[in-house]
Parts: sequence; structure tokens; C-alpha cells
Amino acid sequence: MPRPVPPLWSSLALERSAGPSLQDQIVAFFRDGILAGRFKAGARVPSSRQLAAEHGVARITAVQAYDRLVAEGYLVPRRGAGLFVAESIPEDHLLPAPSRPKPAPPGVRRAARLAHSLALPARPRAALPLTVGIPALDHFPWADWARLAARLHRERPLGALGYADPRGEPELRAAIAEYLSAARGITCTPEQILVVAGSQQGLDFAARLLAQPGDAIWVEEPGYPMGRLALAAAGLAPAPVPVDGEGLDVAAGLRSAPRARLALVSPSHQYPLGATLSLRRRLALLDWAAAAEAWIVEDDYDGEYRFAGRPLAPLHTLDRAACVLYLGTFSKVLAPGLRLGYLVVPPDLVERFATLKAATDRHAPSLGQLVLARFISEGRLAAHLRRMRTLYARRRLALLEALAGEAGGLLDAGDAPEAGLHLVARLRVAADDEAVSRRALAAGIYAAPLSAFYAGGTRQHGFVLGFANTPEEGMRPAIRKLVDAIRAG
Repeated sequence: MPRPVPPLWSSLALERSAGPSLQDQIVAFFRDGILAGRFKAGARVPSSRQLAAEHGVARITAVQAYDRLVAEGYLVPRRGAGLFVAESIPEDHLLPAPSRPKPAPPGVRRAARLAHSLALPARPRAALPLTVGIPALDHFPWADWARLAARLHRERPLGALGYADPRGEPELRAAIAEYLSAARGITCTPEQILVVAGSQQGLDFAARLLAQPGDAIWVEEPGYPMGRLALAAAGLAPAPVPVDGEGLDVAAGLRSAPRARLALVSPSHQYPLGATLSLRRRLALLDWAAAAEAWIVEDDYDGEYRFAGRPLAPLHTLDRAACVLYLGTFSKVLAPGLRLGYLVVPPDLVERFATLKAATDRHAPSLGQLVLARFISEGRLAAHLRRMRTLYARRRLALLEALAGEAGGLLDAGDAPEAGLHLVARLRVAADDEAVSRRALAAGIYAAPLSAFYAGGTRQHGFVLGFANTPEEGMRPAIRKLVDAIRAG
């Protein structure tokens, strides 16, 4: 009879004072233990009932912590047997990462002239039904925003009327750092945060500072067209890397462009297909960046919105080599018209990014930053996100029901991920999705053609449909117009 193995989880010590929640502490304990090698691949972990009883927590807390660990790939369930440590974590990730000096990136330089004309994708100014990338502007928190702005104006902060720190207002950077720690599990200092004019400017800065003209850059295929445009505008050479159900195919990237200097990825909710980058590929991507002394820009454009369980931890939380720059935006959380986003950069790059920001537009408008800072620090952003998750879950369901009821033979939404603010509906009939999109636009519907998100020749056809800014009662009429546009071809 084999000797019983001492329960490794007995070393879990939960802190019940102010700080991370009990659920977050449990997740961090197992995640860190697995990556440090204390929990071996294939080892069985205690049941949620055992864990809850031994450590005096509610069973739902243990269940939700385990659900997150399964979703992130650290644990795998086996029917009738329980939960086990995943087998797919490479051995070299179970050891401390060797320290290595990272060569200084190129300094500030002028943007490279484009070798050819770059056409911006057509986008309506008005937020038409099904427009992708637009949150629920009809639910913008006007009252809270107005009260905060009025209070700020009564205070008459003279400092906000002059030139300011190019990195952003200290009050906003501190609020963002606290928000990222609580909501996304990212540990950073306010000094590492650069406030930018939306994620597009952050990406432009990364392209201009971390690579040189002609360098190959990994981009997802299909992927973010405006991201490819920003890279091309900086004189870089986007190298499309295919995406499948596990996200970016790192092995394919290594075959096609092993010497790339930068990778632009959306691990939490791939744009536009919606896949989550698997743990196996997250670690492989970090391995590549460390070995190639390359950089990763993590575009977490809508990571706050997950309708089943908690949002997945960003790639940044696994970065031990300081090679991941985390790019966030308030365009999807609040409104794109605010033009406020942020970059979390390694400490040794802060001054270079701040210098480029100062050389580009001095700094973001201070008054808007201060209103946003108070909106975050007073808990209004967290409350707004809770309301929006409920609203977006209803609107997502309404869109899926409209597709099933009105376009069942023409469009297939497949297994739409329970996250984000859009979904992909693929064409089930032969049709030119770009031509259909133009006809739909003429009818007052914005259905972004899926083929336009590809850089290469092999493309899938369908539509990227946003549901956040379309009321539930507007879904069926919008899909009927899209169906009419398909049939008119």
C-alpha cells in the first residue's frame, strides 16, 4: 500500500485583513506553487469541500478559485476523479528565470515615411447598430461624471491649466495602478504608467521605440487592422501569425519570423475571433521573447468583460523577464471619445516613453485625467463595470437569439466566447462580405467584414458584430437588414 503524501496545500495561509480577497489568495497560492514546482504536474489537488473545511472559507469561494485556475490552464478536471495539476507546463518554467540584461531599445526617432499609401478602414461617426468597438454610450455615467467635473471646476486647480507631466497626472497614474492591482492582478508602480491618447498612441509609441524600420513584427492573423496600420506607419514589417482556438500559434511564428523584434497580441480575448491564449502558448510566447530579446505588447482592450467567471489573468502577470508592455484603454470601458489609455512599461523604459510623449503632444489634457482619476478612486468605475457586465450579457444573448431566429441558414456564430463586446458570425453561403458590408451600411447597419481583418491571402468570410451599443430590442431589426444585404448579392 503506497505511503500517503502529506497535503502540500496545508501550507496555505489566508490573510483575512484588508488586502486581496480570499479567492484571489487561493488562486495566487496554487498558481505560484505550480510555477515554482511545489505542485508537480499530474498531482491531485484537494476537493473544494476539503479546501473550504480545512481553511475555514465558504465552499463557493473555493469553487470559484478552482474555476479560475481551470480557465487559466493551471488545473485540469478529470471526470469522477477530481482536479489535477496540468501536465503541459514546461519544466523550464518551474525554475527561477535567469536574469539577463536587456539591451537598450532605440531612442526617440522620427516616424518613418510610409513606402506606400495606407487606407484607413471606413468607419461611421455615428454609432450605428452592430458597430464593433463601441461600448454602451446610451449608458455612459453622465451624472457621476458631471458631479465630479463640477466639483473639480469649483476647486479651480490652477496646476491643471498649465503644462503637466508627460507621463500623465500623478493622481490618475496612482488610480490606474490601484485599479490594475485589484481588477487585473497586475503589480506595478504609478511611475511605470504612461497615460496616452487611446491605445492607438500607445501602440505607436511601442513601435517607434522598441523596433527599427524594416524589423519584422508578429501580428495576429486575423487581427487588429489599426494595429497593423500603426506598425506599418512606423516603417515596420508586420508578420502575420495564424490564430486558432488556443490563440496565437507561437510555433508558426517561430517558423515564419523567428527574428521578429516585437509581438502584438490580445491574449485575454483575441481580436476579432475571441480565443483565449492558452497557458501553454503564453509560456511559449514568453520563452520566445526572452530568447530573442524581443518585446511583447499585450493589448487588453476589453479584458474586464467576461460573462462566465472572473476575467482571466493578463499575460503580464506571468512576465519575469520584463519584456511585456501592458496596453489598456478606457475606450471600451467608458467611451472612445475620451481618448484616454495607458501603457505599463518596464522601469528602465519609462524615461524613453515619457520623452516621446512630450515630443509628440506634450501630455494628455489634465482636466479630463483628473475627472477620470476621481471616477476610479471613488469606486464609480468598479460600479459602472458591474452594471455594464449585466447589460452586455443581455445584449449578447439578444444578438445570438436574433442570429438564430433571423439568419440561421446564412450566418453561424458558432461557440461565441462569453467575453468581450463583439462576436463573429461566419457566412454559411458564398458571398463577398465586403460588398455585403457596404450594402448593410447603406441601410444603416455597420457589419464589419471578417475578411478585412486578415493580412494574407487566405481569408474567412463573415462579420464582426458588436452588441454593446445596440439595445436588445434593436437586434432583430438590425439582423434582418443584414440578412437583406446578404440576399441582395
